[in-house]
Amino acid sequence: MRGDDRDPEDDHRPRGVRGVSAVDSRLAGYDAVVYDLDGTLVELAVDWDAVAESVLDVYAERALIPPTEELWGLLGAADDYGIRAAVEEAIALHERAGARESTRLPLGDRLAADGPEGEVGSPPSAGVCSLNCEEACRIAVETHGLGDAIAGDAIVGRDTVGSHKPDPASLLAAIDRLGAAPEDSLFVGDSRRDAVAAERGGVDFAWAADLLAE
Repeated sequence: MRGDDRDPEDDHRPRGVRGVSAVDSRLAGYDAVVYDLDGTLVELAVDWDAVAESVLDVYAERALIPPTEELWGLLGAADDYGIRAAVEEAIALHERAGARESTRLPLGDRLAADGPEGEVGSPPSAGVCSLNCEEACRIAVETHGLGDAIAGDAIVGRDTVGSHKPDPASLLAAIDRLGAAPEDSLFVGDSRRDAVAAERGGVDFAWAADLLAE
């Protein structure tokens, strides 16, 4: 189970979302680029089945019957049961540890090799929009030396703005924090949820695998 947001339909790309190739020339055409985290820039060292079990324990400790065994469904239902904070912390505990032990992926390598954000000749301003908690995102960025390439105030996790992908609000928040407009920005991700968020937000989308193929 992918920690960020992959599901069995991740390889089915929504109509209207265009793939992007020719990395350098494409990126140069945007004012801002926002990246998904887990599965795109890094791979979190998280056993997501174990995370789901931890969340089920939160329900069980309160004698609550969980509506599903699927992790993100359990998180989505947590408000209705009045246990959102406890569920968030149960997930975040695994994510923070997994971020510290994460592996940087090839796209993260490429981003780290680019010039610091804002330098003349450097790629467009970059941010992160992730289904992982913001603290885990920040730990991963720091762990892998991505802080020069990614704007610190444009790291948006699921708990940053009160909604998460595929709702586009978190993506649009990251873009706004980069001082860009949605139509002048690109979102790079690895899941259908990422693609849908971009489509709903009016933001161009690139599959991480397509960029790596260049």
